[in-house]
Amino acid sequence: MDKRRFWMIARKYATFVILCIIVIVMFFLTDRFFTFNNLSNVGRQISMNAILSVGMTMVIISGGIDLSVGSIVAMSSIVCASILTSTGQIIPAVAAALATGLGIGLINGILIAKTGIAPFIITLSSSSICSGMVLVVTMARPIPLSHDGFKQLGQGSLWILPYPFLLMIIIFVMFAALMNKTKFGRYVYAIGGNEKASIVAGIQVVRIKTVVYSLCGLLASLTGVVYTARLSSGVPSIGEGYEMQAITAAVIGGASLSGGRGGIWGTLIGAIIIGVLNNALNLLQVNSYYQNIVTGIVVLAAVLFDRFIQTRVSSEG
Repeated sequence: MDKRRFWMIARKYATFVILCIIVIVMFFLTDRFFTFNNLSNVGRQISMNAILSVGMTMVIISGGIDLSVGSIVAMSSIVCASILTSTGQIIPAVAAALATGLGIGLINGILIAKTGIAPFIITLSSSSICSGMVLVVTMARPIPLSHDGFKQLGQGSLWILPYPFLLMIIIFVMFAALMNKTKFGRYVYAIGGNEKASIVAGIQVVRIKTVVYSLCGLLASLTGVVYTARLSSGVPSIGEGYEMQAITAAVIGGASLSGGRGGIWGTLIGAIIIGVLNNALNLLQVNSYYQNIVTGIVVLAAVLFDRFIQTRVSSEG
């Protein structure tokens, strides 16, 4: 095996190896990690961050960033809880929440694609607007729910598999196929790699970007619905910091913040690493402040390792 092929394989499987190391270490450090209740809990938590991270991954691959997803999670949660409380009907409540996220994502995409303003600015602004609206409407108070059927979405299981985990698998299969097997996915990679060349090649950049941000908003609102079902409440502050978790999962999974590179399945591994790592630190009773430090170190290490491998692949090229 030549050196270039070796480093390419190392880049492909590095995150999986890191995950295996964390799991093995936890096996020896605590006997509570592999209990059914703990693994079920980890599965639910990972699922929601993973679903959110799928949309973020597509945005990053296209060469953008979306800082509004956390606020969309909160707004969708409040919309869903409000309608469910007033009508008692699950379908209208979920549909309204999903439409909320889709609409915000659509606006983000149109503004970014049409104006040329940096995605960072557009999505940061929409994040502030959405957060403010949620706090004004709710007066920063949660909306409790008592609908047992709706709660099953976040708290129920099919045999031993939590519903959020099953939903996550469906989402990943669908979006992996979308990104790897369709023209749309190839266009997203092309735009992230070189937007000007994509325009010259005849790719409808404005349309593709609009769809990407719309899908990101839709998945953020779906995450908000699942969180609402799990917590049995619409919580105004529920999305705080979630955008950073989504970005972290995508980056650990191999997505490049400069665009044009990344993968849906890599993001899944990244989300699992974050979830397992947080759970491990909780079981080991590590202070939450230190948990943020550890997460930051993991992200930095992942980026540096990716850059190192990229350099090695290029030098052996």
